[in-house]
Amino acid sequence: MLYEDLLKRIAEALDREKIDYLVIGGQAVLVHGEPRLTRDIDITLTLTPEDLQKLLKIAGEVGLEVLVNDPEEFTGKTWVLPVQSPELGVRVDFVFSSSDFERQAMQRALPIGVAGYPVRFASAEDLIIHKIIAGRARDIEDVRGVLSKKRRGLDVDYIRRWLKEFDDVLNANFSGQFEALLEEEGGL
Repeated sequence: MLYEDLLKRIAEALDREKIDYLVIGGQAVLVHGEPRLTRDIDITLTLTPEDLQKLLKIAGEVGLEVLVNDPEEFTGKTWVLPVQSPELGVRVDFVFSSSDFERQAMQRALPIGVAGYPVRFASAEDLIIHKIIAGRARDIEDVRGVLSKKRRGLDVDYIRRWLKEFDDVLNANFSGQFEALLEEEGGL
């Protein structure tokens, strides 16, 4: 089984169960930013940990193995279910979400053909928001790559609005970080 086939099978299973999802992380960076090596798949779902059994069923159907001993306890604490394809050694992190931001990001998802199937990826704007909030050095480099590739076509007001909201809720300065990155890339 190829990497693309795995992503396709996951998307098909989620669509069959009518679960909204969004591919984020390194896979979305490959769509919107500078190419880089990534060995995992990050998928945000409109599920909460209370829906774990439904997700475990899907993971089993796709042939994914759970990577934690007590999935209920782990997802209850982290809102993430880590699984892996034993065939490919590819890790998949299913991220539970119920936030207004994630719901809107799902509505803005872009269907991108993967192995002949429309897989729903985060928009460039939503990817930037995810990456700035994550804040690791790799995430900030990913934002730079997206900005350098797509800067002129971005809905910057949308990004600013959500980052400001996260600033207020989390007492952070995501907005300032975004503005600094924009300035580095020559502004808009």
